[in-house]
Amino acid sequence: MSSAKPDPARLAGRLAFLREAERLKSVLRSGFTSSGRPESTAEHSWRLCLMALVFADELPGLDLARVLKLCVVHDLGEAIHGDIPAIHQHAHPDKSAQESEDLLTLTRDLDPPLRAEIIGLWDEYEAAATPEAQAVKAFDKLETILQHNQGDNPPDFDYAFNLGYGRKHTATAPLFVALRDILDAETRQRDVSSGC
Repeated sequence: MSSAKPDPARLAGRLAFLREAERLKSVLRSGFTSSGRPESTAEHSWRLCLMALVFADELPGLDLARVLKLCVVHDLGEAIHGDIPAIHQHAHPDKSAQESEDLLTLTRDLDPPLRAEIIGLWDEYEAAATPEAQAVKAFDKLETILQHNQGDNPPDFDYAFNLGYGRKHTATAPLFVALRDILDAETRQRDVSSGC
């Protein structure tokens, strides 16, 4: 731990960033919690981190600290304009560009090295440029499906969409394939029981 006095301007910029990032707590997703209320993007990001931690021993060779950093920043770009549900993303081909632009706005008060790190992590995730980013992409899809299956969703919830969702990303390692098989079976059960 450093004994040097922290730079007040740097600290103020980081606090300003954290205040802006708090908006992610109010960004609602298309899924619902098990108690029936809409899930926030911040809640999704939290459980994504937990999921990566829980299954880290199944993915030897990955840098867990980097995986967790990617989990934390992967949806930060949604803090300003919100989440576009996966089922509607085909109608928003500029989603990634919008999130990138919003992330630049969100990080504007950060000191340049930290800003560059956060933007670099987001870019790495978006491009699935490393084994760690590929793992987070897979976990992101799997956590979404897990929440859809666990949630107390409205009667018209489209469970069948999950069966094709993120398949490219969840086919990259035996762990993801095995988890996908379990979650797909749960999805089929929910789809049948919902009367769809």
